Amino acid sequence: RQQPQSGIPLHSDGNNMWLTTQMGVKVPEGEKAYIRVGPEIRRWKRGECLLYDTTYEHETMNEHASQERVVLHVDFFNTLKMTTLEIEIMRYIYSIREEFMKAEGVAKVGAQIL
Repeated sequence: RQQPQSGIPLHSDGNNMWLTTQMGVKVPEGEKAYIRVGPEIRRWKRGECLLYDTTYEHETMNEHASQERVVLHVDFFNTLKMTTLEIEIMRYIYSIREEFMKAEGVAKVGAQIL
């Protein structure tokens, strides 16, 4: 969920453990909400998915004056060539990431991440 006239600052997750997809659930009128990944800018559309690699620098923006942006966010683990131990470590790291986002991320991006 992203409030009107707000953004998530440019950042990179610094790993290639997963790919992220987001489907537009509630999208502001006029294509006012976007994500930039590397040099590419894409705008969310209701019912359509965007797939991206969070290793690349990325940021979001909702430019609409009054409408929020809501997406369904799914991370796909990159497990094709990983050992069982690597997968378990990745799950642990991911759980720490989620706790960080809940504890620190919300305050840093203005309560945009639930």
